[in-house]
Order: sequence, then C-alpha cells, then structure tokens
Amino acid sequence: MKSLKSRRQFLGEASCASIGCISTLSSLLNLKLANQAAASSLTAGDDCKTLVCVLLAGGCDTFNLLVRRDAEYDTYAASRTNMALGHNAGGASALLNLNQAPDNDGNQYGLHPSCPELAEMFNGTGAFSGHGRRLSFVANIGTLVQPLTVAQYTDPNNTVPVPKSLFSHIDQINQWQTSLPQGIPELTGWAGRMADLLHSSYNTEATSMSISLAGNNVFQIGKQTLQLAITSNGALLPSGNTPSLNSTTGRKNLGIDSLISATYNNMIQDAFASHMRSSFNAQEAFKAVYDAIDTSSVPSALEDTLNSSNIGKQLYTAAKTIKARQELGLRRNTIFIQRGGWDHHGELLNTQAGMLAELSEAIAAYQQVLEIFGVAEDVISFTASDFGRTLRSNGRGTDHAWGGNQMIWGAPVAAGKVHGTFPDLALSENGGADDIGLGGRILPTTSTDKFFGEMATWFGVGSGDMPAVLPNLSNFSTEPDLNLLG
Repeated sequence: MKSLKSRRQFLGEASCASIGCISTLSSLLNLKLANQAAASSLTAGDDCKTLVCVLLAGGCDTFNLLVRRDAEYDTYAASRTNMALGHNAGGASALLNLNQAPDNDGNQYGLHPSCPELAEMFNGTGAFSGHGRRLSFVANIGTLVQPLTVAQYTDPNNTVPVPKSLFSHIDQINQWQTSLPQGIPELTGWAGRMADLLHSSYNTEATSMSISLAGNNVFQIGKQTLQLAITSNGALLPSGNTPSLNSTTGRKNLGIDSLISATYNNMIQDAFASHMRSSFNAQEAFKAVYDAIDTSSVPSALEDTLNSSNIGKQLYTAAKTIKARQELGLRRNTIFIQRGGWDHHGELLNTQAGMLAELSEAIAAYQQVLEIFGVAEDVISFTASDFGRTLRSNGRGTDHAWGGNQMIWGAPVAAGKVHGTFPDLALSENGGADDIGLGGRILPTTSTDKFFGEMATWFGVGSGDMPAVLPNLSNFSTEPDLNLLG
C-alpha cells in the first residue's frame, strides 16, 4: 500500500504527466543561448502578447468542476453516483451559479463550490465587477487526429485514426504539448514552434521567448528555441536566487564560476563549460531585471494569497515577469506553469475540493495583479491536463478517461461563456451518445488543435505558417470555430 501511494504521489506532484522532472543542472543545460548583451527596452506601446499555460498534471476531473445545473444535472448524478457534487445533499443547488453572457449556448451551468473566485471571474462580479467578465470554459476538449464519432472509434477496422496510447499519462500530456496525437516522434512543442517563427521578429534576442516555472517541458521547445527555466523566486542560479556575497553561498558561486569559466583540453568538457557559462549568464541577466521589479502597487492581501501556495507563487512570478517584458526585450513570450496531484483514483471529493480552492484563489489573485500592472489586455492564460476522468466511480475516485473541460481567462477572452459543445454525460448503457464505454469515457467534441489554433492566431501566427505550428489543424477546417476572443 505504501508503494502505491508513493507512486501516485510521484505521478502527481513529481509530474507523472510531465515529460521532464528536471534537476537544476539539466534545466541550466537547456536554457536558451541568448544574446548576452543587455536587453534593449522595447518602445512603449509596442504590441505585446503573452500566453500562459497552467498544466494540471495527473488528469483533472473537470466534469466535477463544470456541471450542468439544469435538467441534465440528473443525468450527471446518475452516471457519477457517489462522486457527483450534491450527491448527499443539495443536488444542483450545491453548485455555484454561473450566469452566462447573453450570447451563450442556452444551457445552465454551475461551478464546483470550492471555486467562488472563479465564479466571480466568469460572472464579472465581486473583485471583478470593475473589470467585467474574465473567464470562460471550453467544454469537452481532448486530443484528436481528425474529427471522430463513437461509431468510428469502436469500428474494428480502424478506418479513422485515433490518438496513440489513449489514457496514458505521459503519452497524453506529450500530445497536449506537441499537438501531434498520431504518435509522430517529435521533440518540439507547439509553443516552441511558434517561438521559432516569431522570436526574431518580435523580441530582442536577450531573453528566451519560452520561460518555464516548472523545469523542462516539450511544449516550449522548438528546433531553435529552448526554454529559460526560472523559479518562483526568480532566476535559477546554482545556489538559488541570491547574490554573490562574502559567505558560503558566495564562495559556492565563485567556485562554480571558476569551474565553468576555465578552458579545457577535452572538447566535451570545454563545450559543457561553455554551455554552462552561457546559461549562468542568462540567469544572471534575468535576475538583474527581475529583482528590480516594483510590486508596491500590489495590495498585501493579494500577495499573501499568492504566496500561500506553490501554484500562487508561480502565477505571481509569471505576472511580475510579464510586467518586466520591456526590460527583458520581449513582445512575445510564453510561460509554463504546473500544479500536479490531480490523479484522483481515490479520495476524489475531499482532495479535489481543497486543491480547487487553492487553484481558484491563486488564479483570481493573479488576474487581479495583471490588472493592477496594466498588462491584462495583453495576456491569455489557459489550463491543460492529461485527460478527463471516467464518469463512473471506482468507489473512492475516478480513473483515466479522455475528454474534459478546460479554462481560458484574460481580458482578450470572450468571457462568461462555455465554448464548444458540452457532451451527453449518460453512460453508454443508458443511451449516452458520447460515451465510448470503459467506465464512462467521453469522446472529445472539440480538438485541442481548435483551442490552440485560435490562441496562436491571436499570438501572431499567420495562416501560411499555421501548418508548421499545428499540422493537424487543417483536419478540423469544417468544425465550427470556438470564438474564444472577445
């Protein structure tokens, strides 16, 4: 039992769903070899855009995040049994009310009761009454090679391709990051491929376009682009985000500096030292900018909220990095964040309630900081996860499935809506049209490519370059647009 628990903890917090759980050393080795000259400040008013990906690693049960609170609640409750919100008391009244924008899909939705801050962002109330709606959902999204029906999925002749290794953590999170679910061997992600196209046109080359707060990831790697890995404290230096002082820490830095500054006869040693020196310089340059960021306009209550959790700290660091984009020489950049632990085969209701409360508080506080910094109009943030979960309870939790719901938020978003098509949550034996079986695994009605494609267009990828970023997007040309942007 102990070994099973340890494995699940590893799959979550150590990121079962991540391609790389990376040590400080390997993160340094994979930094962008940027121009080491000081960044030239961008002209005030230049077009700046940032995409922030928040990976909910482990496979978040998002059919318990966004729930129909109309007549379809009974179908949801029948399929989920003891995992249904409101199962013991309250029914649909246990959900937080979401008031959709006027041009909505006509359904009535509720939110997990642990997420009042997200409800305010969706409804444009509370802390967001002065800003308006800021958050939407994309319903039943998942990896697809091309449009697919349940009949085609179950066809023994396999006439339509399906994603490889469905329901596998590492494979599905890789496919979310590469956007190549047919299993093509590829070490680049769709954000990295965007960086290959856009970095030299929009940025000064002084800082990598790909900034990660969660170590190495495939999402941000391109053929010419590597990510700059930082921490919630800023620069990722060998002894932490601390200056070289006359101390043990300082002597450690000086020792490392001496080793990587030396010239070696061995070519491999010399190349290693040179790479490390460039990486160390990039981190020191980032530190010089990051440590000078003025956060005096942020209320202490928001800072306390963000600093109370790891995901909050990452989001606050992301917001500060976005604020410093002029000094970092960035008009376009992506930021990668991760919160693991969503693999809830057991104790789903209690554990997820606490984790969603933490996530809701952090996301809302982060968005408020972006508003305070005056950069909210330039940032879109979104969630990703390995997959959804089975509708059927395994007794204490739910298991790996396929389609699920994701969030997208920010001032540019057409907020207060549920984009896409919410699925039929009846089990197949009860006539469910979207259940492929195996415990209530829902076939996605929206491809990740449609989701990514609209964000990539906003980011600056032209139609002629889109096939290089999202090779499968053209397979979905007849599918309706999500209309994610306001």
